Amino acid sequence: MRADIMDQGTIWQLIDTSVKVSLGAIIAAMLYWLVHWRRQNTNDDQPAGNRRIQLLEQISSDVGNVSHAFAKYSALIMESMRYGERWPAGRKAELTQVNKDLVAEFKKLADAQATLLMLGEKGMEKTLRIYAARIVMFRKEVYVGRTDISVEDIAKIKGEINSLRETFYDILSRRYDRLLAS
Repeated sequence: MRADIMDQGTIWQLIDTSVKVSLGAIIAAMLYWLVHWRRQNTNDDQPAGNRRIQLLEQISSDVGNVSHAFAKYSALIMESMRYGERWPAGRKAELTQVNKDLVAEFKKLADAQATLLMLGEKGMEKTLRIYAARIVMFRKEVYVGRTDISVEDIAKIKGEINSLRETFYDILSRRYDRLLAS
């Protein structure tokens, strides 16, 4: 009789363990389904956020290209001021090419401004527009052969332009961080 009770106790332990394992598997399956379901629903919203991030990254790249072209342009202009009539013809040819590159990059900057307006980023677009306008003014004020402006004056104007670029990137960075956080 004692063997029957032991067998019955063992059976109940097996049933108890089986029920616990089954419940654990059911709970795990439900959690897996819930996580999978939530990922699918959030991924539906994700492409729009990802697209916005991609657009901001492209704008950042375009502004960076303009900044690089402007840096080369302004460095060559300042070099021409220092050398005056002794400035080598090869460097003049390089300036002509850099000037063409800068103009080509400005097309991308105009596209970036349009994209910012499309995204509703009016403050960022305005800052970018001011930055671009200041570069245009630099090109009108500072040119090869102009003798009534000093290298220090040019450096000051260039510093103002760099400050505008930093302001734009500060705004862009804050917006980008918010998008990544959401």
